[in-house]
Amino acid sequence: MDLPLIEVSCAVIMDGDLVLATQRSERMPHPLKWEFPGGKLLPGETPEATIIREIREEIGVEISVIQLLPSVKHIYSDAAIKLIPFVCFIRLGKIHLSEHRTYRWVHRSELEELDWLEADVEVLALLKKYS
Repeated sequence: MDLPLIEVSCAVIMDGDLVLATQRSERMPHPLKWEFPGGKLLPGETPEATIIREIREEIGVEISVIQLLPSVKHIYSDAAIKLIPFVCFIRLGKIHLSEHRTYRWVHRSELEELDWLEADVEVLALLKKYS
């Protein structure tokens, strides 16, 4: 059985050597896993427009996109994901979570210590190469 491919943008939000990690709530699929915040593309929406919208909705800040990283494909039991990561920074606002349980600014050298969502683990590997 072929699983539907879901396109998702995520934001690797940087502040110097710190990276923003968000923890999924108990009500979300894959509860309590850490991830780079983001969400599904709407029909006709570009990946960059998606990440700007999703970050505004999910964490209440305005971001600037710096760099597009290579996409990652990951197959979960119920869906196939094409994760489109962007390196970003917060240009305006203070973090206010609407969906996630919590967030943390993590030093780049300590990112692998968190229990990441599987597709996001592959983004961590990309970060080492591209920044």
